Amino acid sequence: MSVNAVAGRAPLEENPALPHICFVAPDIYPVLVGDTSIPVVGGAEVQQCFLARGLRQAGYRVSIVTGDFGQPDQCEIDGIRVFKIIRSTLNIPVLRYLHPRLTSIWQACRRANADIYYQRCASAVTGVTVAYANFARRKAVFAVASDIDLLPGKANSNAALRERWLFVYGLRRAAAVVLQNPLQQQRLLDWTGRQGVQIPSCYALPAQRSTAPGGYILWVGMMRLAKRPELVLDLAERLPGLRFRLIGGPSSSGDADDYFRHIEARARTLPNVEFLGFVPYAQAEQHFDGAALLLNTSVIEGFPNTFLQAWARAVPSVSFFDCGARDAQGTLGAVVPDVDAMVAQLALLMGDDAARAALGQRCLDYFQHKHHVSAALSKLQPLLAQLQEAQQ
Repeated sequence: MSVNAVAGRAPLEENPALPHICFVAPDIYPVLVGDTSIPVVGGAEVQQCFLARGLRQAGYRVSIVTGDFGQPDQCEIDGIRVFKIIRSTLNIPVLRYLHPRLTSIWQACRRANADIYYQRCASAVTGVTVAYANFARRKAVFAVASDIDLLPGKANSNAALRERWLFVYGLRRAAAVVLQNPLQQQRLLDWTGRQGVQIPSCYALPAQRSTAPGGYILWVGMMRLAKRPELVLDLAERLPGLRFRLIGGPSSSGDADDYFRHIEARARTLPNVEFLGFVPYAQAEQHFDGAALLLNTSVIEGFPNTFLQAWARAVPSVSFFDCGARDAQGTLGAVVPDVDAMVAQLALLMGDDAARAALGQRCLDYFQHKHHVSAALSKLQPLLAQLQEAQQ
């Protein structure tokens, strides 16, 4: 089951008693339609596809505001109305940033005419979405996509001052803030003095899956500094008897292509590393089917979609950061403090099938209880009802 089909049933008729929800997500269109020709795969977009389809199947009226990827100005996909943001053709600095980049988002939100607007990931879009919702006397929800979203100042995921200012405007004035983990709750409280609502990230297994075990250690992510893919290569050099598979394309930052090519060139020199580069979301799923472990080398995350993709298959994760998941036995996945400990942990788990299977089973049990799409919707729907009531 992919992001194109959350459940094997047709959507219910739209229930007029339920609020109309609009997801404002400029990069979601390729993920929504499963277009493998456009190199866009973002965790925020994947999550919003699951939620949008889940809400639509529950009888909500759902709309999406997204960027221009060649689709009509307005179309319908699986019962979800999609409104296109106009692409800028101006070449005038500052002016082209405001119009039509930001004003077109405002206009698309107006065309959608929703009751509640949902926007995920810290950016200028947060501020525009919240400003429109408040102007139109509607409600706006901001959803945190990573722990870095809630770091104030230059450490924030928005490097440019204007982007940061618009984001902070939206963060402080959104009707509700959705969080992924307790650390984000504390950071939100410290920064703004407000409480958020913790709603788990969600995932559904694809209908078609491979059953052939691959026995490799899988790394999936965008090739950027904060993800530290170079550590995978360091680990591969120190563990020549283990196989590693890297999946991911360059980020959109200015020097991203150079960094990507550097990682690729070095990976090609290592016989135990398979470097695949960018792989569309739907096609990347099969690589989780054959993985023995999921490796994450990031400095900071929120709750990675890749953890859910692995845990749903009883594939344990090994990382340097704690995502906050707990069961009766403690932390879910293996969390290590440094590279030496990571080398030891990978060697231990790859050398002990029983220990790896036991950890994987714990991850699977936790996923089924906490991160199924229905679990996320059971938390989101009461929030939407509260916002609808407050609006009336």
